[in-house]
Amino acid sequence: MTTVLIIVAGILCVLGLAGCLLPIVPGPPLNFAALLLLGIASDFAPPLNGMLLIVMGGVTLVVAAADYVIPLMGAKKFGASRAGIWGSVLGMFIGLFFFAPVGLVIGAIAGAVLGELAAGKQEWDALRAGVGVVLGSLLGVVIKLCASGVMTYYTVRAALQLL
Repeated sequence: MTTVLIIVAGILCVLGLAGCLLPIVPGPPLNFAALLLLGIASDFAPPLNGMLLIVMGGVTLVVAAADYVIPLMGAKKFGASRAGIWGSVLGMFIGLFFFAPVGLVIGAIAGAVLGELAAGKQEWDALRAGVGVVLGSLLGVVIKLCASGVMTYYTVRAALQLL
């Protein structure tokens, strides 16, 4: 049974890391689920003791909230309107299906710029807003990757101890 739990945790970790780049998949929560699963399997033996799981649960909540706030802060900092933000989200989804993962970035920029142009902004202001949305989104991705990377490390370490 332990082997099955380790395999499931490994799958959750891979999906979690992929979820840091794909907006549809919740990255850090999947990595936390893997930690929790192996914590239960190991009876919360080190390194997956209760304190680590509480801290990682808190990190997961903060990162999940920041994933929504940081791109908005970047957008606002660079003067984006609602049209630019929604255009960016739409562009990311379109880019995901046609040119993933590069399409996420290109789609976000193009969507934000087109959204701003549709809202009546000048070309330079629209481009500036598009860059702000993308920089905020990229910062969010980096933060999610860091959190998921730490959780993946502890998951692999615990899995090796369980074998």
